[in-house]
Amino acid sequence: MRSIVGSILFFLYAVLYTPLHATVLLVLSPILSIKQRYTVACYWNLFNIKVMRFLCGIEYKVEGMEHLPNTGAIILAKHQSAWETFGIPANLLPRQLCLVYKRELQYIPFFGWCLWVLRMVPIDRNKGVEAFDQIRTMAGERMRQGAWMMFFPEGTRVPAGYKRRYKTGGTRLAVATNTPVVPVAVNAGEFWGRRSFWKKPGLVTLRFGKPISPEGHDADSLMAEVETWIETQMHQMSPHLYTSDETPMVPKGQ
Repeated sequence: MRSIVGSILFFLYAVLYTPLHATVLLVLSPILSIKQRYTVACYWNLFNIKVMRFLCGIEYKVEGMEHLPNTGAIILAKHQSAWETFGIPANLLPRQLCLVYKRELQYIPFFGWCLWVLRMVPIDRNKGVEAFDQIRTMAGERMRQGAWMMFFPEGTRVPAGYKRRYKTGGTRLAVATNTPVVPVAVNAGEFWGRRSFWKKPGLVTLRFGKPISPEGHDADSLMAEVETWIETQMHQMSPHLYTSDETPMVPKGQ
C-alpha cells in the first residue's frame, strides 16, 4: 500500500513543485553566477530524494566519498533509475556537475530550460565524430571553470541485474584532457525501475570508486577498467540478481 500511495503522492509533488523551483531558478539566473545557479538547482535534487524517502521509503547510503579527488574529475556512473540523476548531484555538492545531454531535451518546458541556463553540454547524436568534437570543446571550457563532467556510459537506464555496452565518450574526454575518472555504482533500479511509475521501499547504495588516471590508457582500456569495477560492485550490492560472474546484456527489445 505504501508503494502505491507514496508513488502517487510523489508524482503529484513532482508535477507541482518542479515548475515552481524551475521558475525561481530562471527568474534569478540573470543575477546569479553559474555556480550559484547550480546550487539553487541542486536543491531540487535534494528535495526530491528527501521527499521520496519520506513518501516512498527509499532510503540511501553513500560510500567512498573519501576517494573523491580535490582536483577535477569525470564521473562515470551506472544508470538504472532516475534516482541517480537526483542523488549523485545532491551528494556531490558543492562540486558542480555538468551533464552531456541530447539536444532535444532543452526544449522540454522548465526542465530543459534549466539545462540551458546551467550551461550543461547539449549534443546532436546524429553528428557522430563531430558530436564528440563539440563535447570536447564545450566540456573543456566548463571543466576549466571548475565543473566536473558526468556521463552514464551505458547511455540510458538499464534494468537491474543487466548491463548495456559501455560507450567511450567519457573516457575519450578523460584521455584528451588528462582528467581522472571516478566510477560510480548504484542499485536504485531495484526500488524504482527504469520504466516504472511505482516505487518500493528499500536502501539504495551509492558507491564512489577510487579515481582512475588516464595515463597509460586509451579510451577503450580505460572504459574496460571502469566497467569491470562498476559491474563487480553491482554483483556485490545485488547478489540475488546475478546467477553467474558475468553481468548479462539487456535482452533485445528492452
